Amino acid sequence: MADKLNGKIEAPMSRVSAMANPPSGGRGPRAMIFCAGLGTRFKPWTDTHPKALALVNGKSLLQRNVEYLQQYGFDDVVVNVHHFADQIVDAIEKAKGWGSKITISDERDEVLETGGGLLKAKEHLQGNTFLTINVDILTDVNLKDFLSFHRQQGAAISLGVTGRTTSRYLLFNDSNRLCGWRNTATGQERIAIPQESYQQKAYSGLALFEPSVFDAITHRGKFSLIDVYLSLAPTFTIVGYDHSESKVIDVGKPESVVKAESMFP
Repeated sequence: MADKLNGKIEAPMSRVSAMANPPSGGRGPRAMIFCAGLGTRFKPWTDTHPKALALVNGKSLLQRNVEYLQQYGFDDVVVNVHHFADQIVDAIEKAKGWGSKITISDERDEVLETGGGLLKAKEHLQGNTFLTINVDILTDVNLKDFLSFHRQQGAAISLGVTGRTTSRYLLFNDSNRLCGWRNTATGQERIAIPQESYQQKAYSGLALFEPSVFDAITHRGKFSLIDVYLSLAPTFTIVGYDHSESKVIDVGKPESVVKAESMFP
């Protein structure tokens, strides 16, 4: 199984629409789907399964995100695994990647959270702009528009955000540059660029990166992408892409499935 996890699972492409003006270098855009989490909010399912394989209208969260990415040419995908890793690998192999080439980033020895997981997968994401998404996020954001925005802004990182109500917000200045993070339930704040006032936006678990950011990440081991964003914000251009008009749901709890099924047939 170790050999299987360290290798690539390849399948013929299907249902793939080419993205206009793909990145240069002869290879299409790549994406990473974060699937390694313990899914503690999704019990009892996650007592015996990974959250990535939870079903929404008969399709797993992982399958739905792979097929969503395919619509925009993201058919080269990295999936990190930890919790019930074998189940995810077996599902991918059985489905032949749902038509995409899927590379497994093995975190079975230690779950690294989103930031650590991204850094571990560095070798698979080098070269061009790449996208990350949490497996429990379902959305219909137009990724072609998102990528165009990212390039127009000349950003190192562009973060998908909306105006939805939550307890944890990313903070932006009037120029739409990331400045900090706030938890309105606890009052905790982490400020990277002090400002007199901030615009609060809810993070969608969706981001575009330039691979140059890898060399600037100083964290090691287990850490979150929020840690990455805040540490790089003073020196890198990190902006918010507001897609409040699109559908997006965090399928983080079992009770979220019913709502997700009404939004994503």
